[in-house]
Amino acid sequence: MRRRAPRHANPAGLDGMWLFEGCTPKEHKKLRNIGTRVRVPGGRTVCIEGGHGTDVVVVVEGMASCHVRGETVANFGPGDFFGEVSALDGGRRTATVVADTDMDVLVLGRAEFDHLLLISPEVARRMLHVAAGRLRQANRLVPA
Repeated sequence: MRRRAPRHANPAGLDGMWLFEGCTPKEHKKLRNIGTRVRVPGGRTVCIEGGHGTDVVVVVEGMASCHVRGETVANFGPGDFFGEVSALDGGRRTATVVADTDMDVLVLGRAEFDHLLLISPEVARRMLHVAAGRLRQANRLVPA
């Protein structure tokens, strides 16, 4: 017998991820078809510091490391995201991200990312909170 998914389950696999906790059933329904799922093999570079790109990547499964000027500055796991700075301002990538393990990610193009921010103010708030934390961490690393 085939099991039915819960009524408001997100087929994109976002249920249970901290970034999407608190989304309303209406938001989950709208999020259902956003983005493209991509499998990334371990060892693959996902984005390169200084390169072009406007996709936002949400980690569904697996781990990645984030490098700025050759230094590891962060690690990403399920629910974490990267690429938001370039998606917001259209500028170059601020870091290199490498898949440490095989990964399953959700890739949001710039228009999809903009749509996500409109769909869910809660997700937008959480992303802004993370971005602010990253900026504060970067500022601590810069010599005075």
